[in-house]
Amino acid sequence: MTTTVTANEDEGRYEIYVDDELAGFTFFSIAGDVATFPHTEIASEFEGQGLAKQLIGSALDDIRARGLKVIALCPFVRRFIDTHPDYQDLLAH
Repeated sequence: MTTTVTANEDEGRYEIYVDDELAGFTFFSIAGDVATFPHTEIASEFEGQGLAKQLIGSALDDIRARGLKVIALCPFVRRFIDTHPDYQDLLAH
C-alpha cells in the first residue's frame, strides 16, 4: 500500500491517495497568514488505517512550510494538534 498526500489548490483541499485511489481529504482556505481547516473526510473503506493522521500531519507540515498559522474548526485537525505538541505553535491566537 502506497500513500500520497497532495495539495489540490483548485478544490481547496489536501488529498490522500492509497495506490492512486482517493481515500480522503481535508478542506482548507487561506486568508492572509491563516489557514482554516473546517472539515476532513476519509472514505469508509479506508477508515481505521491511520490515514487521517497521515493526511493532517502532511497538511500541517505544508502549512508550516508556507509560514502560515492554523484555525482548526475540524475536530480531526483539532485533536491531531492537541495530541501532537510539536504542532501547537501553528495555532492562530
